[in-house]
Amino acid sequence: MGEAPRRSAASSNRTMVRKLVVVALLMFGFGWALVPIYRKICEVTGINLLTTRDAGVERRARNTQVDTSRRIVVEFDANRQGPWRFKPHVNHVEVHPGELVHVDYDLVNLEARPMAGQAIPSYAPLHSARYFQKLECFCFEQQTLAAGETRRFPVVFFVDPELPRDVTQITLSYTFFEVPGAAPKAQAAAPGRS
Repeated sequence: MGEAPRRSAASSNRTMVRKLVVVALLMFGFGWALVPIYRKICEVTGINLLTTRDAGVERRARNTQVDTSRRIVVEFDANRQGPWRFKPHVNHVEVHPGELVHVDYDLVNLEARPMAGQAIPSYAPLHSARYFQKLECFCFEQQTLAAGETRRFPVVFFVDPELPRDVTQITLSYTFFEVPGAAPKAQAAAPGRS
């Protein structure tokens, strides 16, 4: 093989290595940015939002006047992904904006092993999410249930009186799904039903 073909092959190899490095850097950058992009898309669309506790909501609840001039129907929906039984105690309540409300959901682990899960809320109409203020919710953190365990979870909320007057009904829908690998592998004692 002559000198010219070797130089051409070496030049071609260097060009290919540069292209591969650029592609690898682009893939790394995309992977790094994927989580914030996903969160922003979920925030804009109002789906699959991991709910966090709002430190100022308790203060707003204490300072909120109840608007007795109107009623809002709040419907409750429960969906599950995996071997759970999940349902609200009531299908709906009528509330005055600003009124503090407590509802309960039951969750049952149908597996013969401990499982951890997370509830993700969604709202209809979509813009009502910003007016639905939760003080207490099982959706704020992952929940771990022992094999066969039944647990009751409260949701304490109020509907902000600033909710537009044309909204007379809000649907709060939770989807509860398993978080693989988050539950303990073995239990020290046999589980009991609560």
